[in-house]
Amino acid sequence: MTVIHVDLVLPCLNEAGALPWVLSRLPVGYRAIVVDNGSTDGSAAVAIAAGALVVHEPRRGFGAAAHAGLAAATAPIVAFCDADSSMDPAELPLLVDPVRAGTADLVLGRRRPVTGRSWPLHARIANSSLSWRLRRITGVNIHDLGPMRAVRRESALNLNLQDRRSGYPLEMFLKAAEANWRILEVDTSYSPRVGRSKVTGTVRGTLTAVKDMSALLRETSR
Repeated sequence: MTVIHVDLVLPCLNEAGALPWVLSRLPVGYRAIVVDNGSTDGSAAVAIAAGALVVHEPRRGFGAAAHAGLAAATAPIVAFCDADSSMDPAELPLLVDPVRAGTADLVLGRRRPVTGRSWPLHARIANSSLSWRLRRITGVNIHDLGPMRAVRRESALNLNLQDRRSGYPLEMFLKAAEANWRILEVDTSYSPRVGRSKVTGTVRGTLTAVKDMSALLRETSR
């Protein structure tokens, strides 16, 4: 019987086309927790067939899905990753190993596009601007607030994260920095996703994310 050392939380909204590949890439000792956020394409059934634990979160929003997965996790370390095949779960040990070794408290994946189509220009500009602001605010040398990350489960729960929309990854980072966590950034590959992104794939989605994150930054600067 395989001992589960890491739970991988995969927020999911209509990712039936990408899930088989994503779930086939998990390293040994990792369990997938697919959080179905109201899919209508059979994503949950695909995930179950591939052996994943499926959690249903009816409240729409990345943060709602991510936090539901965190709450359902039981492994000592929890990782987060998009379910759209833009990121390779096989690379997760790059993030998890420093947490397991006790040399970092939060490890973030810095996305390195494998092709020009991987990361739309408007999303890349927004991310660069946000990263610059975060370096100024926190002093942490961050270049990408990417969704792939690893953290100890109890530590993440103790952050008492409240955002349930696009600001969830940012709130985790800000509270971790405020608590003087050791935050590490490592390079990870970033490929074109399967299907259309709900956030960075559209200007509207990107603007919504920027709005959510800007509200958090205003609260932090008060």
